[in-house]
Amino acid sequence: MAHAAVQHSDGIEARTGGQLLADALVANGATHVFAVPGESYLDLLDGLYNQRNRIELVTCRFEAGAVHMAEAHGKLTGKAGVAIVTRGPGACHAAIGVHVAFQDSTPLVLLVGQIPMNETDRETFQEVDYRRFFGPIAKWVTQIDEAARIPELMAHAFDVATSGRPGPVVVALSEEMQKDLAKVPDIGPGAVMPAHPAPAALDRMMEMLGKAERPLAILGGSGWTPDGKAAIRDFLVGNDIPVCVSFRRMGLFDGTSAHYAGDLGVGADAGLVAKARESDLILAFGTRLGEPVSQGYTLFDFAGKQPIIQVHQDQAEIGRVHRVALGITADVNAFAAAAAALPRIAQPAWGAWRKAVRAAREAQAKPPSYDGPLNLAIALQELEKVLPADTIYTSDAGNFATWPNRFMHVREGQDFLGPTNGAMGYGIPAAIGAAITHPDRTVVCFVGDGGALMTGQEMATCFHHNAAPIILVFNNGMYGTIRMYQERTYPGRVSGTKLTNPDFARFIEAFGGHGEVVEATDELVPAFQRAKASGKAAIIEVRMNPEQVTNRATIEQLRAQAQKG
Repeated sequence: MAHAAVQHSDGIEARTGGQLLADALVANGATHVFAVPGESYLDLLDGLYNQRNRIELVTCRFEAGAVHMAEAHGKLTGKAGVAIVTRGPGACHAAIGVHVAFQDSTPLVLLVGQIPMNETDRETFQEVDYRRFFGPIAKWVTQIDEAARIPELMAHAFDVATSGRPGPVVVALSEEMQKDLAKVPDIGPGAVMPAHPAPAALDRMMEMLGKAERPLAILGGSGWTPDGKAAIRDFLVGNDIPVCVSFRRMGLFDGTSAHYAGDLGVGADAGLVAKARESDLILAFGTRLGEPVSQGYTLFDFAGKQPIIQVHQDQAEIGRVHRVALGITADVNAFAAAAAALPRIAQPAWGAWRKAVRAAREAQAKPPSYDGPLNLAIALQELEKVLPADTIYTSDAGNFATWPNRFMHVREGQDFLGPTNGAMGYGIPAAIGAAITHPDRTVVCFVGDGGALMTGQEMATCFHHNAAPIILVFNNGMYGTIRMYQERTYPGRVSGTKLTNPDFARFIEAFGGHGEVVEATDELVPAFQRAKASGKAAIIEVRMNPEQVTNRATIEQLRAQAQKG
């Protein structure tokens, strides 16, 4: 039964905790909530019923999928994505999405139903201490036990999620608190100006750049706006600096630009890694320079022998692992705007260097020959030509992802979402979240057969909410990344990595979607065009040669290399 608000003479209504929570979401700018319903937050669900014209409640099938959708929403909008799950098992399932948001620096607010307060510490049904459970992977974890504190704590949750280095906040909701009445006003976000770079820091940066001979920029991190990306492009291109992106951040720079050098992450081209080692000045803008970017902490000297200029929103991240020659604490977009306004370097000394770095990227992107009827490199490059200028790409984790990373080019105006923590099962729900967030844009997902069945049940959410992403399932019948490492370490001893898969085209057809199967190079583009014309959520199953376990080596080659020692 719904609880009506009670009007008081001072004009402030007494509302239930559940209604206060729903109203707090509206007050803090939430437009979508991704949820798996649970009895621990029935009153919040009832509050959302009253806000159904202002918040779209997306009903999901699995908590990990719901949080991945919310995380994708946060990546695309720059606002905190919101997910709601029930206590115990629901919270445990949601944890992977929190970890993605933490390592990807994505603003996220996760609301978790909680047990009644008077049952605490009895190991009651579905009891979890969320402060201890989520503490290592969240920016902040709190619990609301008093309805009157809902506006205060919810406003702070959104502030923490979006400030500094963005990330996830977890808010546990006591069950009985949601039924209590409280007479308190709503609290929305305050007006906070972003941190700007110190003028002296910009002067020092340009002085260092003017003395360089082989500069290399690395763009990464989160929170970039279209204006920020355009401004940093103008600064880097205007100074003729080669640009690479950090792991799964391909949407930060136009991949077709003559200044683009590739992605510096897992599976990075050896040519780019070599050029990064040769560089005499690293311009690390937005990136944390973590393990994937630094090639397992081997690329840069810890003591700062190779000069690094690092710009980051959070001062604690600057020089956290690698000592920097210059650290600049600033919002990335404010920094980009300030950098774009600086005078250009007159006659840069690194024109030949920039061309050599670009040549390494062009050599990497040239499709080699592969055995069998499907040359996936050529097929993907042909697909790229027909994709809309505002396409949103999402990617799962796995060896398959190195194919589009190497051979395709994310253009300016397009977005790319991928889990920098390597979470399998991310791609499909992220694509659904993207399609719900931007129903007018084409969403293309890359996922392996392993990840497709981790969260593939979320395809049902597409049809419940009229979302129509196009999912490319790269099927090689194995956990490809693990098989690659297995063959390198224990050649020929295949253990636990083979898979048995469904007919993925029929899988999506069972939901009422559009299914295609691709087995040859020239089949991918027509299959995509039919899928897009259908107007439905679609799966294109790309049946790959299982022997071609990576885009650079076959299983036979890996075994031969391992056996040589």
